[in-house]
Amino acid sequence: MILYPAIDIRDGKAVRLIQGDYDQETAYDDDPVVAARRWVDGGARWLHVVDLDGARAGEPVNLEHVRRIVAAVSVPVQLGGGLRDSKKVEEAFSSGAERIVLGTAAVRDPEMAGAIAAAHGERVVASVDSRSGKVAAEGWTEASDLGTTEVIAALSERGVRRFVYTPVDVDGLMEGPDLDSLREAAGATDGELTYSGGVGSLDDLRALAELGIDNLGGVIVGRALYEQRFTVAEAQAILGP
Repeated sequence: MILYPAIDIRDGKAVRLIQGDYDQETAYDDDPVVAARRWVDGGARWLHVVDLDGARAGEPVNLEHVRRIVAAVSVPVQLGGGLRDSKKVEEAFSSGAERIVLGTAAVRDPEMAGAIAAAHGERVVASVDSRSGKVAAEGWTEASDLGTTEVIAALSERGVRRFVYTPVDVDGLMEGPDLDSLREAAGATDGELTYSGGVGSLDDLRALAELGIDNLGGVIVGRALYEQRFTVAEAQAILGP
């Protein structure tokens, strides 16, 4: 499994939210490039970048920061936030992102997500965020009546082969991952799933690694890295080569 250090950009800074709440924000680096270099210098093989301003605005806001990150590091970048149509996806790829992450767009328009996946293959990731088993959209500010596993299954049928799954209820709390809902989410697709949410210790990473889920390909970690609960190298050693 791959460790994906998270770089969430808001107002030009690298920040973290608690349970997706924009009013519960902690800023860690005044320049997201500083965070990117730190994680890559520590051994990161990928970076997961989220344009939080873009997620709220419905279109990318921080692509210039993405370009700066891509230019500053030697590892690929996965980018999400505000990518609601094919034009915005093309802009994200033009910024240097190796993969793009569709969130609200994938949930609301699976057909469009399927078309984008058909055009770009495994460079397209669908992010499915869940509150109590139901999908959350619009940068986590809006709940829906759609079941998480049903959405993942429907997107898989449309040809999406990569997913990020986040149980928002535990995100940012560093009190442990939601293993039960992860099992359900992973069971809804034979595509690759990356997990995000609640990781606060090496034991949490060990628990994820020991689940034995064949299609669990990565783990996104944010706050625990910023608060130095463990290093990138320590985390990757547990997740595997």
